Amino acid sequence: MMDTRIDYYPTHEHNGIKFRRGHSLPFGATMVPNGVNFSIYSSAAISCTLVLFERGAPQPFAEIPIPDEFRIGNVYSIMVFDLDYERLEYGYKMDGPFNPLEGHRFNKDTILSDPYAKVIGGRDTWLAEPNWDNIYPYRSRLAFEDFDWEGDHPLETPIEDLQVYEMHVRGFTKDPSSKVKNPGTFTAIRDKIPYLKEMGINCIELLPIYEFDEWEFNRTSPITGEVLVNYWGYSTVNFFSPKAGYAATGKFGMQVDELKTLIKELHKNGIEVWLDVVFNHTAEGDHRGHTISFRGIDNKTYYMLTPEGYYFNFSGTGNTLNCNHPVVRNMVLDCLRYWAADYHIDGFRFDLAAILGRAQDGSPLSNPPLLESLAHDPILAKCKLIAEAWDAGGLYQVGSFPAYGRWAEWNGKYRDTLRKYLKGDEGQVGDMMQRIQGSPDLYYYRGPNASINFITCHDGFTLYDMFAYNSKHNEANGENNNDGANDNNSWNCGWEGETDDPAVNHLRHKLIKNALTILMVSQGVPMVLMGDEMGRTQKGNNNTYCQDNELNWLDWSLIEKNADIYNFAKHIMRFRHGHPVLRSRRHFQHRDYVGSGYPDISFHGVNAWYADTSAGSRSFAFMLCGDHAKQGIVKDDMIYVIMNMYWDSLTFELPELSRDRKWHVVANTDMPSPDDVFPLGKEPLLENQHHFLAGSRSVVVLVGK
Repeated sequence: MMDTRIDYYPTHEHNGIKFRRGHSLPFGATMVPNGVNFSIYSSAAISCTLVLFERGAPQPFAEIPIPDEFRIGNVYSIMVFDLDYERLEYGYKMDGPFNPLEGHRFNKDTILSDPYAKVIGGRDTWLAEPNWDNIYPYRSRLAFEDFDWEGDHPLETPIEDLQVYEMHVRGFTKDPSSKVKNPGTFTAIRDKIPYLKEMGINCIELLPIYEFDEWEFNRTSPITGEVLVNYWGYSTVNFFSPKAGYAATGKFGMQVDELKTLIKELHKNGIEVWLDVVFNHTAEGDHRGHTISFRGIDNKTYYMLTPEGYYFNFSGTGNTLNCNHPVVRNMVLDCLRYWAADYHIDGFRFDLAAILGRAQDGSPLSNPPLLESLAHDPILAKCKLIAEAWDAGGLYQVGSFPAYGRWAEWNGKYRDTLRKYLKGDEGQVGDMMQRIQGSPDLYYYRGPNASINFITCHDGFTLYDMFAYNSKHNEANGENNNDGANDNNSWNCGWEGETDDPAVNHLRHKLIKNALTILMVSQGVPMVLMGDEMGRTQKGNNNTYCQDNELNWLDWSLIEKNADIYNFAKHIMRFRHGHPVLRSRRHFQHRDYVGSGYPDISFHGVNAWYADTSAGSRSFAFMLCGDHAKQGIVKDDMIYVIMNMYWDSLTFELPELSRDRKWHVVANTDMPSPDDVFPLGKEPLLENQHHFLAGSRSVVVLVGK
């Protein structure tokens, strides 16, 4: 006779559905023997009803009021038996006061998504028009623990060895030129893994991939007549659920497995996966927005509210998540632990991360509990944590973000300095010297790895547009060109937009190569925007958040059209991988501490060993001594980089090399392709070992070996 389990047995029944008291933790829906445990927190609700649907059904098959004796503290939990896990959708109804002045916005008739749901159904295909009469559009579902990881685990690549590629899942392969089977999906990225490896990319940073509503704020473009959507996805519906619309199998509810398969394949190929996470606001907007989940469950807990009960708007999108409330802080921790443990995610980039350091009244905290908790969390101990160290409320913390020895930052000052220098602004040489060293002026106590170096990202001009447009051209967004940043530090090289002028196009390509070169020879962690390596354009639009079209889709034919940019990018990115002296963990000491005869770094100008840092200077050079690579642990070649942003050629005296070493040419952006860059290990010997004529607005890289 088989023994019967007696630990889980029903004690109650409602319309034929059997249930019992549940476990308070963990929050969310958890499978237990013969049933599902549901648990949800609300500090102010007076009652909670569990609502159960068959998948896709317009009406629920059951509504079970959770008995008050099942509530422990402010947590409602219930265990329901004999449910069809595969077909189940669930939500909650919360009853309580509607008193905005006190912070409460309960409505007992609204069905609410579970903040801890691991899958959201109901929006299963990208841009399929929703049923606007659906009583429950974002439906909580269960995720299953049956995925075979085959021994996979996060890669834990040292951060200084990474080359990051910021990518939009849909935009990367949606264009027909990508020639993949399921364009715009997680699956399609797998088809492009050989391309990523060829480029030397070993980390992809994905714009938001959790469930968001692309129909949010939809409208028609006055210029193109196309529907404008929430394309980037910085407007979260649920923090735990991968977006079904990004999965080829989303219509079958298989988005979890599809995403895990992608991550497993990327890891097999040595490529880390970082997620762009948006814990600063949600898709519920301000008091005029939709009630989806948080607002109807516990508005006062989840959002920062003014004394009048309105929403603080430090995110620029209508509301601000109350991240340093202990309950919300725990949700953020639980969420990131889940992505790290169940999806093997390698790192997280935090959107508008300065918000995470604000108190409930909006003031900046000197010791933010959330940031400290994330830095010291045992499950996240090996994950990279990267802050966008500013917010829309004016808090700018680049170089001063509370780091706890763990946090890196998107270095906005690196971006701004390089853009000004590349277009020939005066007075940038001194700042440039800091930026190429990993910004010791900002990160002296944290090391160069605190600096995520970038010149472009999803937000702003592409690298091509930076040298093709003096000002933004965002009319297609339908906001009268008022949206997007005005301080782009761009230069159109003498003509606004596309041109047939060969001189202008040559200069633009040269400046793109200059930018990529400086990025790859700078200490810190380089990040390249998707498509910059092949000259992608957004036609001057610097805020394409709403464009689901060729402005955001990567045109793979650019590999042929801009073959010189693509070839250059590929080789200069591989060059960085080949030279550990470019990837130091500690700041330079500006001295010789290994007895090589050379300091670890030295600065030069047209005269060796003397750099002109005066306001009018637009050129300098630097030399790295390879004997100091990894603080003298590894041996590398000498590297010498000339940067001449002057409008005339300049002759640079070269430092003399010892031990029979000779200067060889790695890259010279003034030369026509393919002589502008050479493959790793095949750099030609430089004829004149004493002087180098650097062309106007060009960058030269030499290797001494």
